[in-house]
Formats: sequence, C-alpha cells, structure tokens
Amino acid sequence: MSKLVKSIKEVVELVGLKDGMTVSFHHHLRNGDYVLNMVMAEIAAKGLRDINVNASSLFDTHAPILEHISNGVVTGIAADYIGAGVGRAISEGILEKPVQFYTHGGRASSISLGRTPIDVAFIAAPTSDPMGNCSGKYGKSACGSLGYAFADAMYAKKVVVITDNLVPYPLTDFSISEDYIDYVVEVDAIGNPKGIVSGTTKITRDPVGLVMAAHAAKVIEASGLLKDGFSFQTGAGGASLAAAKFLKDIMVEKQIQGSFGLGGITGYMVDMLKAGCFRTLMDVQCFDLTAVESLRENPNHQEISALQYASPSCKSAVVDSLDVVILGATEIDTDFNVNVHTDSNGYIMGGSGGHSDTAAGAKLSMIIAPMFRARLPIVTESVTCVSTPGQTVDVLVTQGGIAVNPRRKELADNLKSAGLPIIDINELKEKTERITGSPKKLNRGDRVVAEVIGREGNLCDKIYSVSKK
Repeated sequence: MSKLVKSIKEVVELVGLKDGMTVSFHHHLRNGDYVLNMVMAEIAAKGLRDINVNASSLFDTHAPILEHISNGVVTGIAADYIGAGVGRAISEGILEKPVQFYTHGGRASSISLGRTPIDVAFIAAPTSDPMGNCSGKYGKSACGSLGYAFADAMYAKKVVVITDNLVPYPLTDFSISEDYIDYVVEVDAIGNPKGIVSGTTKITRDPVGLVMAAHAAKVIEASGLLKDGFSFQTGAGGASLAAAKFLKDIMVEKQIQGSFGLGGITGYMVDMLKAGCFRTLMDVQCFDLTAVESLRENPNHQEISALQYASPSCKSAVVDSLDVVILGATEIDTDFNVNVHTDSNGYIMGGSGGHSDTAAGAKLSMIIAPMFRARLPIVTESVTCVSTPGQTVDVLVTQGGIAVNPRRKELADNLKSAGLPIIDINELKEKTERITGSPKKLNRGDRVVAEVIGREGNLCDKIYSVSKK
C-alpha cells in the first residue's frame, strides 16, 4: 500500500473534489504559507467552482484567494482570523456570502460536531513519512505545534498531507497519526521559513507600553491568583510580552511555581518555563523559533490540539483551568465589549482567534491597550464589532488608569488596596477624548460582509461593508 501521490494536481483528482465542496487549511506557517495558494491554484485549474474555504486563519500571503473569489472559484470563507490585505477586499464586498468568523475553540468544536463539515483537509506538514505520520517540529519549514490541524485531520472526509521533508516510515515523534491520512504529497517547499515566525514577538521599548505592562503584572499580583499552581496565557504583542517579563521577575523573586503556561507560545514563555515559573507549557501554536526548539527538545513543553485548548463541546478544555489571560484590543466600549476584528474605519484586519475563548475561561481576563492610537480613542460608546462579550472581560489596563468591570467589585477593591490607579471606564473615555477629541461616527454600509460566530455557535455580531476609498 502506498499513500504517496506525485503532485497536488493528481491528489486533487484522487480526492474527488466537486463543485460546492469545502476544503480546509491550517495557519501554522502563517505569512510564510505556500500550501493554500498551491492547492487553490490546482482547484481553479481543474475548473471547479463554488468552493468553500475553511481556513483557521488567512494572511496577506493568501491574497491570490481574491482572484479565485472574483472568478467564482471560491464563494464561501470560514476563518478565525483574516489579515488586513485580504480583509480589506472582503470589507469592500468582493465576496457575495458573508465570511463566517469563528474562534479557535469554536472552529474546532463546529468541525467536531459536524456543523461545518469538511470534504478535504490539506495539512501543511514540515515533516511526514509516506503513510502520513506528520509533525511540525522538524524540517526546513519547522513551525512547531500543529494544534489547529488536529480537528481537520480527525473529522474531514478526506485528508491530504503536503510536506517538503519526507522521511522513512515510521516517523516516531509524530503529531498527527497515519490513521487519519488518505494521501501524502511531497513538494519542494511548503512555505518560507522567514514568514513562518510571527513579526510581533519582541518586548516593547515604548515607555507607554512599559507602564501598561508594569501595571498589568501588578494587577495579577494583587488579584490573589498569583500563587503556586498559577496558570497563564499572554499574546505575542510587545506590551503583553513585557508584562510576561515583569510577571516572571515577581514569580522568581517570590519563588512561585505555576502549573502551566498556555496558548501561542513565544520564547519569553519558554524563558519562564526554564526559570521554573511553570511546570509545563501547553502549546497550540509556536510564535518563534525558540518555541519551536523548546517543543522539540523539552518534554515539559507539550503540543495540544485546538479541541483540547478551547473547544466548548469537549468534555473539558484547558482554557477552563486558566487563571489569567492578557489580551489586546482595537476598541473596547463602556460595557467592556471588545473588538479585535476591524480597525477604526470598519475594515476587517484580524479576528478573535483564542481571544473570546480564553476570556470566557479565565478567572481574570485583562485587556492591555493604549488610551488612543493615531489620535483615535481606544474606549468608545459602542464598539464597531463585538468580538468578545463584555461580561467575560474583567480589566482594561491603559497608561491613563486601570478600569475594572463593575461586576468585579472585589477585584477592584483589591487593586485599590494595592495602590493601583483605578478609574471608571466612562471617566477613562472622557479623559482620553479631552486629548483626542470625540471620534466621528462610522458610516458603515448596509451589506453584511461577515458574521462573528461566538464560541458556542451563537451569532455574536455582524460586520458591515465599507465603501472603497
């Protein structure tokens, strides 16, 4: 028996793709990914139309999908995140049907429950053997964890592994096993390693960012959660990473050992593991090469699937055991609803990812954001899009003060007792607008270009069209 197929063109024939079917991709290669574009080019060349693309994320490197939309090859998109390049065209109405935005946990859950069935999953694998045992930890295109591809492999009707590092059978240290895989294709390159690593994994040197980061670490310290067994997730933004560094210093000084660090893992989280701040890292996505190396070499750094990470339909998920998460925002309103899908002009340039999953699960969900960006205030009367509902957000940290959700009165009292600069979110809004002025009301179109699906499968909000400029 052989699962090896000579080319992507040939495998597109073998899997029986037809008009109207759904294909899926994962985003661990991020802006270095070649696989989605290669597969979609062959699908287009075959003359197929009305294809639905379910991708855990789309980046600017996937801009060729816009031509496939224009030509009628692609008529539906589901994703957890869409970068600004592709997002701008979608906001201007290039796609007839609204994009379906999921969370990382919600996407995995929806696939597992059969709500979003996948006909063929294409898995970009940095290393594979001829039977499809595959891993992201090895090879020239190593990306680390393949956490977002597990649900696709487990539940798609057909599964194709595409690799640029074919090794002899059996690959012993595999992530996804051969029993899920139908075909294997070897290509010259599945991605550009320079684009695989996130570009946002450096600690900020901005004085404003450092002030916010210091406040964030002190909020965690004063919350009562920072003790042995503590669990933590942070993003890859500069201020979030700086907060992790300040937190590490506190944990080392007080000899606190946490249980686990979670999420998209960076070298800074690896440093915390090495310093004894955590017993283990639970990794659904590596953000830099230090994290890739750690996952490969350190048995206390473990790969998890998006299902285990955050699916609300699993018997348990790691986010439900999370103490603290630090998150970002493009907007937050006076009811603590957060927008991470659009910019201030209403253009799609992001997505929830694990944002609302972790906010829902964590005991303390914290937003770090400056009071304003480009003279536009971060706090608004009403966000352009509700990505994460306000009832799951506890604290907003800015350089102008720390706003605490009114439902967390005890937390607010603890932070005041610690001498932290607490401010009512309405006062913070007014304080910011005295600097920036009041923003103009956004004139949005009347056409729905995307629907934001909550992690439980509910419709959270709609994103409307933006006129071309």
